[in-house]
Amino acid sequence: MHLYGTAEINKSGHLEIGGKDTIELVEKYGTPLYVYDVALIRKRARAFKQTFEKLGIKAQVAYASKAFSTIAMLQLIKEEGLSLDVVSGGELFTALKADFPVEKIHFHGNNKSEDELVMALEHRVGCIVVDNFHELHMLHHLCQERQQVVNILIRVTPGIEAHTHDYILTGQEDSKFGFDLQNGQAETALQLAVESKFLNVLGLHCHIGSQIFETTGFILAAKKILEKMAEWQTSLGFTPKVLNLGGGFGIRYTDEDTPLDPAHYVEEMIQEVRKATTRLSLPMPEIWIEPGRSLVADAGTTLYSIGSSKEVPNIRKYVAVDGGMTDNLRPALYDAKYEAILANRANEEPKDLVSIAGKCCESGDMLIWDLSLPDVGTNDILAVFCTGAYGYSMANNYNRIPRPPVVFVENGHDQLVVQRETYEDLLRLDLPFTEKTQHTS
Repeated sequence: MHLYGTAEINKSGHLEIGGKDTIELVEKYGTPLYVYDVALIRKRARAFKQTFEKLGIKAQVAYASKAFSTIAMLQLIKEEGLSLDVVSGGELFTALKADFPVEKIHFHGNNKSEDELVMALEHRVGCIVVDNFHELHMLHHLCQERQQVVNILIRVTPGIEAHTHDYILTGQEDSKFGFDLQNGQAETALQLAVESKFLNVLGLHCHIGSQIFETTGFILAAKKILEKMAEWQTSLGFTPKVLNLGGGFGIRYTDEDTPLDPAHYVEEMIQEVRKATTRLSLPMPEIWIEPGRSLVADAGTTLYSIGSSKEVPNIRKYVAVDGGMTDNLRPALYDAKYEAILANRANEEPKDLVSIAGKCCESGDMLIWDLSLPDVGTNDILAVFCTGAYGYSMANNYNRIPRPPVVFVENGHDQLVVQRETYEDLLRLDLPFTEKTQHTS
């Protein structure tokens, strides 16, 4: 059994997180329930930030809020002094409602609308990461109309493939994101941006993938981009102040995963950038990174009540919980793997091999295949670990199932930060059909 952060088994044999008995949390808030270990989020945030500080490197650590975005979460990130990535008007709106410092907000996205760009300009966000020529031209014209200068990064794809699931690869040449470094698009985009008196080009951005367990990809990406920077310093007279190497730092979901410490990723990146800038006679840029999953994934645990079960002789035993792909889409979307225990009987030895099924009307709604548990009974509480990233963010109302609440726990205190949806909430935006149609023969 692998426990994360402040999680432990208490004297009652119950799973405890942040000094709170999870069974008491279930009694108070019901199930399904997302529980976040605030102390672990703080620890991860500080580990990234302090490594840069220790090595004397000017940097920004920006939380990639697509992993988990709520007002309370962004307020926590603000407390820890991080910057923030947003990828939509909705994420930007959440940041504004959290009173996040706008100068520390970076606006990403491969298809920003005009309204979203105007929103970003009106609130004077710190930086817009430009992803394509359409956006580059639109942003220039909007700034020209407003007589406003905006800071930008040019997103490039360096042609580096990280060893992850095909759906979450983003750094290779065949990608919907960014300007290609190999075919001249990036240089053309940079030249256009540098020529605009309304676009202040801070530097370049790349993101090579997600759930990455080694530093090789980051090092190769940095090397390729810096070599291009040296060329552009001569051809365009452009010297970047910022190099953003993105995120994608892996976390442990199961024993198959072998992530590095946050400090290790950062130290290797800095070492490569220092070597390359010295070799290429470039000034040392400010380094930005964008951890998302690695800040929140293993800080999150989802609690479910167990309901029905079904034994298929000589094949498998299905055990159903009161959630599923509505609160955790990743197993259906990515074939993601998770570990889990019975939160109310955490000390008991596993005796049975079961598969955890969700309650949605889909054969593919399976959370975990082949999980070893004690003899499972109705109303046992299943705790699924490492659900803090892309669980709540991807939660949906398929089958008209309300989304679960979110609770933060820290130092023996619990706080509800997202309320449980009700059936009334599901209908709040519905309108009745009132059209009267006359049928004539």
